[in-house]
Formats: sequence, structure tokens, C-alpha cells
Amino acid sequence: MTLAAGEVVRVDPRRDDRWRELALSASGGPFVSPPWIRALCATYGFTPMAKLALDAAGNPVAGLAWIPVSDARGHRVCSLPFSDWADPIMADAATWHALTDDLLAPGNRFSVRCSKDSVPFEDTRLEVVDESVRHGCRLDVPVQDLYERIGAAARRSITRSERRGVRIEIDTGLHGVRQFHQMQVALRKVKFRMLAQPVQFFERIWEAFTPEQAVISMLAYLPGGTEPVAGVVFLRWNDVLYAKFMASLPGFLDDRPNDALYWAGIRWAAQQGLRMVDWGISGLDQPGLQRFKRKYSTHESRVVTLRSRGEPSPAEIEVGSTLNAITLLLTEDSVPDEVTARAGGVLYHYFC
Repeated sequence: MTLAAGEVVRVDPRRDDRWRELALSASGGPFVSPPWIRALCATYGFTPMAKLALDAAGNPVAGLAWIPVSDARGHRVCSLPFSDWADPIMADAATWHALTDDLLAPGNRFSVRCSKDSVPFEDTRLEVVDESVRHGCRLDVPVQDLYERIGAAARRSITRSERRGVRIEIDTGLHGVRQFHQMQVALRKVKFRMLAQPVQFFERIWEAFTPEQAVISMLAYLPGGTEPVAGVVFLRWNDVLYAKFMASLPGFLDDRPNDALYWAGIRWAAQQGLRMVDWGISGLDQPGLQRFKRKYSTHESRVVTLRSRGEPSPAEIEVGSTLNAITLLLTEDSVPDEVTARAGGVLYHYFC
């Protein structure tokens, strides 16, 4: 296959240096990075694939990564599973078609989560099946000016958390990641009746990113407390701090631990000389979360999930319905958290 004066080649995005170069470009990000893809595949047994468009000198100019999945729900192609977004790295529709025409052939099930202003959004072979809001905070002024910029309501909440004695501990090791996961299992079970991703996924993210020193857990504690009441797991990639996982226990929100965490994240990133904190995505059905993130943001954008047009198969519908029913059973109050956590390890790969 040719593209202008260059060519298109298949690569393994976990190991290819040219793919890493693209992931570190302005159009890349942590969710198309080699360590993220390695963690995904090591946890769920996936085999990733990617195409690179090369210029005449052999330099990478565009790319797309995906994972083929075949299970009880059928065969599908995801770019990329369990990622907040995974924008294809390219600037024009011609390149997009050159890289995806075989993946989007009639009858194939293809999905991608990407920015609303990215090239795939204009592809009429795809339809929007979900939409989210993404927030970020630019660190383009001194910390004191950042404090003034976040607004009076946020400053009052930060002051309240300080008066309540909320303390933030920063952990770059496995212990912090595991502590956070225990809290997330409990939160998703009680508040959302949902399973959490397995602790092995968190551990493998830490292992994959450790050479980059790029996994930072920030945990909030009340005075005298030994268990966190809120936390954020950040990924550091290309001078941006990404808030990937966030959780807080409902009974302690009056102490404003989330405000303490967000402000701690901003200050830490500024001290490290980073250029932005990315607060991740919030669903359109989460207006409260959007309002909270907006207090600590300088800008917002939209992320869409696109899927190839066509109706799901009867098997896909049946298995999806069964998974939902099993999830509700495994997140009942009578089920121990340990069992719910183990269930996530068994079932979560079906949700991509």
C-alpha cells in the first residue's frame, strides 16, 4: 500500500521506536503510548496491531493502533480498549482512509474513542454512540496566579479541607496504586453497581511506566486515618500530568478531600515544570462531576466514541445483557469487596 511518496507498514506499538516517536508528538498521548499498550495487553491477553504511514525518508508521519478482540460477544476491533481517548495520529482524511479501509470493510465491527475535532469524526462510516467532556488546566502562570485563577468557590473548599486536617500523601510505588484500587472497588460497587478493573491492570500500568517514573498516586487521609478517603492515580507523559483514575468515598465529601487532591495535583505538576494537568473525561450524564472539574480547569473539549454503523448481532446483545445481570449480582451489598474485586479480574475484558 502506498501513501504519497512514502508507504504504510505494520508494527508492534509496544516496541517500535517509530510508534513511540508518534506517541510523544503533540498529537500523541499516554493512551497510545507503548507502556499503556503493554499494560493493556499483559493484563487481558490482547495482541496489539498498528499501522504507520512513513514519508519518503522513512520517518513516521501518521499512525493508528488497535486491538482485535474475539470472545463470546463476537469479533470486533477496538482502538484502544479501556482508554479515555486514543486519537489516531494523523492530520487528513486521505491518510485515515489509507490506514482504515480494511478495518472498516462492510461487516466489520470497529470502534474508536477520540476527540470530536479529530479526523475520524468526519467519517460517515462511523456513528457517535457516546460523548464525554474532557477538562484540563494549563500551567502557564506561577502557582499563586493559578490559585487566584481557580476561583473563589474552589479556594473556599481548599481552605475547608485544610481546616479539617485533610492530608495528601504522594506515592510513586506499588503500595499507593494498590491502596487506591481497594477504594475504587468499594466506590464503584456501592455508588455505581459496577465492577472495577482488576488490580493486575493497575500493577502492570505501574510496571510499564516505571522506567518513565510516571505513575503518581495521590491519596487523601483524614486526621489520624490510616485508610484513604479519596485518591487520584496520575500518569505523567510528555510534560502533561493525566488524571486517569479517581475515586472518593461518599461519607467524607464534606471534608473536601477531592479539592485538596486537585490542588495538590496542580501544585505538584507546576513544581515539576509540567505544562498542563489533564483531568480526564466525564460523561454527559455527570453534570456534577463536570462542574467540579470546571473549577480547576482552563479549557474543555469533547470526546466521542465512534462505532461502525450496523446493528449488533443477537449474540452480542444476549451476552451483553447477561454480563449486566451478573454485574448487578456481584455488586450487591451482601457480596464481599474481595469477591467483587476478583469478579472484575474475570469479567472486565468483556466490556471493551
